[in-house]
Amino acid sequence: MDRHYNRGHFSSEGHQNRFKQERSSLKRGREHDRGNEINARRARPNECVSSLQTMSVLRQLYDRDFPVYKQPVEIGYFSLDSKRKFWNDARQLRYYVEPEKCPNFNLRDGYRDRFVKRDDSIKEKLDHILRWILANRHKVQSKNVTCPVGVDFVTWRGHLTKLLTTPYETQEGWLLAVSKLAGTLYISEVETEYACRNRDNRTERHEEMMYWGYKFEQYTCADEAQGCPDSGGVVNTNEAFCTVVQTRLAEHKLLFSGEVDCREADLQAPQAPACYIELKTSAEIHTPKQRSNFHRYKLLKWWAQSFLPGVPKIVAGFRDNDGQVVDVETFKTSQISQLIKTEYNCWKPTVCMNFCSDFLSFVRETVREDDPRTVYLFSWDPHKDVTFTIHRDSEYSFLPDWFVKEMTRPLCETPAPPRTCN
Repeated sequence: MDRHYNRGHFSSEGHQNRFKQERSSLKRGREHDRGNEINARRARPNECVSSLQTMSVLRQLYDRDFPVYKQPVEIGYFSLDSKRKFWNDARQLRYYVEPEKCPNFNLRDGYRDRFVKRDDSIKEKLDHILRWILANRHKVQSKNVTCPVGVDFVTWRGHLTKLLTTPYETQEGWLLAVSKLAGTLYISEVETEYACRNRDNRTERHEEMMYWGYKFEQYTCADEAQGCPDSGGVVNTNEAFCTVVQTRLAEHKLLFSGEVDCREADLQAPQAPACYIELKTSAEIHTPKQRSNFHRYKLLKWWAQSFLPGVPKIVAGFRDNDGQVVDVETFKTSQISQLIKTEYNCWKPTVCMNFCSDFLSFVRETVREDDPRTVYLFSWDPHKDVTFTIHRDSEYSFLPDWFVKEMTRPLCETPAPPRTCN
């Protein structure tokens, strides 16, 4: 399979010339000089090694046949309680209660007096997924002693969502830290300066509107299968139920986790993840321009987020500027790509998936050192190529000692009890 990256940045003669260069290189095939690969250079302690190797994000390069994507299989789940403590069970799973078509939910209710907000300045990295792996070694254990987890990549669903949407993103870049441990590549996001500034400079209005999405969930979810929503309760964004799925994208075996809003109340519904539902809010649509923007931008992220773990349905509450839900609409994830086909030059699922697949190939061919202290930091900004730097024993290290110790312990030894987070 061809990979769309080269040694050295593209020239600045414009996107058309860049595309011609890429197309020409594709015809010639990949010409790797293994003797000069950056990954042959071992990073010394605290050293940052820059690379001239880059990967293009031009959409045209990924507009080809849809890659193989196996139906995601849920292999487990976990819960995070009101104190953000990890539990290896489904105690935080909620059940969907279908609202009226025009429910007039007041999304502002409770913001001042019944809201516990998670501290998003605390970076949890992959810690919760790693705790799940240690508590469920029997579910992921591979016969291959060189790769005991049995997958190529471990990450959060949200990180993969960012990769899927990258070819169409024009505002915000990303930083993804990658380390290899026992044959498996772990991907953890690093907050960019842009994202940090946005977080620090949020207005009160922005903070309240972020709350509205959680409040909509409270109006439409119950704690029991035959229960009723408690709209007068406290909204606590520390709480979460997360699915853990395995799948394969092209030649890449993936294990990732993502938060799930709720499931169908009918206990005879299909097995997870096919019974899960994603809940969203969005501004009501009045004009063709607003609908076009909704299709181009919001539906792209909704589709990517739900398609990856195999969540089949998205329920959206459309609200006015005062936070009143005036309409509720259900979208089938599998039909979103048809819904946007009437939009001129709109996003394409095949471009999203092929870019993600090729990026994972780029990572696999770049990250050679199997050492949790070595981090390959992949960086991307809009209208630029993907680049990377290498760091050793740095601030970017993210695999904790308690996980590394367990994963490198001989299998014949008695395992330590699962680690919890207080």
